[in-house]
Amino acid sequence: MNKKTKKFLSLGAIMSLTLLLAACSNKPITSHSTGIWDHYIIYNCSQFIIWLSKHFGGYGMGIIIFTIIIRIILLPLMFYQTKTMMKTQELAPKLKAIQKKYSSRDRESMQRMQMETQKLYKEAGVNPWASMLPLLVQLPVMWALYQAIWRTSALRNGTFLWLQLGHPDPYYIMPILAALFTFISSWLSMASMPEKNSMTTTMTWFMPIMVFFMALGFSSAITLYWVVTNAFQVVQTLIIQNPFKIRREREEKQQAEKVKRRKIEKAKRRAYQSRRK
Repeated sequence: MNKKTKKFLSLGAIMSLTLLLAACSNKPITSHSTGIWDHYIIYNCSQFIIWLSKHFGGYGMGIIIFTIIIRIILLPLMFYQTKTMMKTQELAPKLKAIQKKYSSRDRESMQRMQMETQKLYKEAGVNPWASMLPLLVQLPVMWALYQAIWRTSALRNGTFLWLQLGHPDPYYIMPILAALFTFISSWLSMASMPEKNSMTTTMTWFMPIMVFFMALGFSSAITLYWVVTNAFQVVQTLIIQNPFKIRREREEKQQAEKVKRRKIEKAKRRAYQSRRK
C-alpha cells in the first residue's frame, strides 16, 4: 500500500467518523441504559470523565486528563507506528527505484511492481498497514467521547474557560488550535522524510484545514480532545521521532559513506599506480 492510498484511507476514516457522529443517538445515557455500547462503554466513559472532573478541577480538566490517559495507553502502538514509518521513509529511494523500473502502466508491470514492493517491505520487516492502526483505534474513542458528553446532561451543560462543552466554540479559538497542532504534528512527521512529493505537501496543509472546518461544527469537548491529542502528538514526535535528530544522523551517515567511498577510490588509485610502477 503506497502513501497516496494510506492518505485516502485516513481521509475516509475521518469522514466515516463524521457520518457516525451525525448519526449518534440523542437518548440520555444513564445507569439503566442497555446494550454493550451504551451500558458498558458510553456510560462508564461518561462516569470516568465525571470522576476525573470532580477530582481535577472541572469538566474541561476531566476531558484533558482523560485524553492524556488515552494517549499514554496508546503509546506502545504509536511507538510501533513511528518505528514503522521511519523504516518506510528509509525505504523511499528503493521504492522510487522500483516504481521507475516499472514505469509502464500495463497489468503485468503493475503486478511485478507490487510483488517487488511487497518483497522489499517483507525483507525490511515493515507492515505498511501499521500507520493506520492508531487512527482506527482513536475513532471509536472519539465516538465514545462525543456520545458520553452529548448524552450526559452534566457534561453537555458543563463549562471550561469560555467554552460550553456541548456546543461549538463561539470564538473559534479551539478549532484554530486544533488545526494548528494538526499542522505542526504533520509537518514534524514529514520533516524527517528523505524525499517529499506534492501529495505529501498537499496533505500536510489539507488535513489541518479539514480539521478546522470539521471542528467548527463539533462540540467544544471534541475539539478540546483534538487540541490535547495533537499537542501530545507534537511532544511525542519530538521525543521519539525528532526530525532534526533524524536528519542530522542521516546527513552524518551519508557523509561517512562519502568519506568511505573516497578512501576506497584513493586506495584503488594507489594500487593502480603501484601496478604501473
